[in-house]
Amino acid sequence: MGKTTGFLEYARLEEAAERPEQRRGHWREFIAPLTDETAPVQAARCMDCGIPFCSNGCPVNNVIPDFNDLVYRKDWRQALEVLHSTNNFPEFTGRVCPAPCEEACTLNINSDPVGIKSIEHAIIDRGWAEGWVTPQPAARATGRRVAVVGSGPAGLACAQQLVRAGHAVTVLEKNDRIGGLLRYGIPDFKMEKSHIDRRVQQMIAEGVEFRTGVLVGGSTDDDRGLGAGVTCIGTERVGAADLIDGFDAVVLAGGAESPRDLPVPGRQLNGIHFAMDFLPQQNRVVAGDPVEGQISAAGKRVVVIGGGDTGSDCVGTSNRQGATKVTQFELLPQPPEVEDKAMTWPYWPVKLRTSSSHQEGCERDWSVATKSFKDDGHGHVKALIAVRVETRKDAGGQVKFVEVAGSEFDIPAQLVLLAMGFVSPVASVLRSFGVETDARGNARASVDDGPREQRAYATSVPKVFAAGDMRRGQSLVVWAIREGRQCARAVDEYLMGRSELPR
Repeated sequence: MGKTTGFLEYARLEEAAERPEQRRGHWREFIAPLTDETAPVQAARCMDCGIPFCSNGCPVNNVIPDFNDLVYRKDWRQALEVLHSTNNFPEFTGRVCPAPCEEACTLNINSDPVGIKSIEHAIIDRGWAEGWVTPQPAARATGRRVAVVGSGPAGLACAQQLVRAGHAVTVLEKNDRIGGLLRYGIPDFKMEKSHIDRRVQQMIAEGVEFRTGVLVGGSTDDDRGLGAGVTCIGTERVGAADLIDGFDAVVLAGGAESPRDLPVPGRQLNGIHFAMDFLPQQNRVVAGDPVEGQISAAGKRVVVIGGGDTGSDCVGTSNRQGATKVTQFELLPQPPEVEDKAMTWPYWPVKLRTSSSHQEGCERDWSVATKSFKDDGHGHVKALIAVRVETRKDAGGQVKFVEVAGSEFDIPAQLVLLAMGFVSPVASVLRSFGVETDARGNARASVDDGPREQRAYATSVPKVFAAGDMRRGQSLVVWAIREGRQCARAVDEYLMGRSELPR
């Protein structure tokens, strides 16, 4: 590293953010990237540790010490090259990734880790501003055709890698715009959709064909519409057999959109919605689309059930819509504010995490289970009845949640948002292709080459591959990008017998 003592001389600097009372009034991003002056100083904190655990902690294995050193030396363009060598879309991860790389940072053992995510954010924003991010069309075409079903981060990463290898790639998306849950799941205040739009334009220039409003597979009658409340407004329907017959390979890269439900008395009342019925509507409104009968938190007491990122997004969205009060419940116990680093480093620790949405106004409570919902007499929810729980092990050693006697309470609620995670991909898609699934309902496909010429990411159906949430279940954007890239290499090897794409 250029500044071997930087970690001793400089303190960690967080990215600047608008004050909560200001940002609650709009839907734009409110995080300011590091400047040309502050980013090199933060990069200088990278400590030449010898074994970069950060790169292993990063799902796409970003070459973090190298781009830190280049930023320190103010060689921004080469830093961008290094960053793009492992990550197709650092503007996505630089905004919404939880940064497992920082938890694995060697400096994190006894100090504040290097601000890797903020440096990544600064690199890619500088790259776009300088015009360094340009199309990279293949030198020659292979004559092979690949269909990619789903345009989230896994599908986009897979498509971009394959088109750069010279294949003709068609991306099929059921919604009216490209981006999957990047577009209709992540609120605009966390990631504005212009970042997706300019990547799509780059990929079109590279040769990718995008088709929106296309529903792939069989009937969705038994899938709650399209899974997690994401409305398909397209009219075109394409059968699995048509894709298998019409393309040399098919990649299933849709999301894990079937939400976990809460089957308790009163669940049928109006005002109780899945998070992914609520969040996409606001994305559409911000995009300028009319949404008839929009679910709104304005003037209501809101209860969010589920303590993860989706729940946090519901909190931030509810506050911006004008909720009078937002409460978030989590079934699990409250985690410690500071992890035991000697026990957890360099792995992802369980610790209390307070998001920017929580800072904007939210009452949080842990070890709470919902018992039922109260009716206001007109078929609408008016309150939630809950109980405290504690964890105990049964005779077989399994952890169970046990109600605490006498702990029942109720809380007023005119809007309840269920954000308890997702259980599987939309079943009809996998069923229509005849793909074998695992115990969780995901497409069964290994990440490694197996016996009998079984390729990585290949499903039980010839020519059909799976990647991202469709294969691994609900996960992070950065894991989706990794799987999309690796799947692209597997497909390229299948089509050509060898591949020069990075794994």
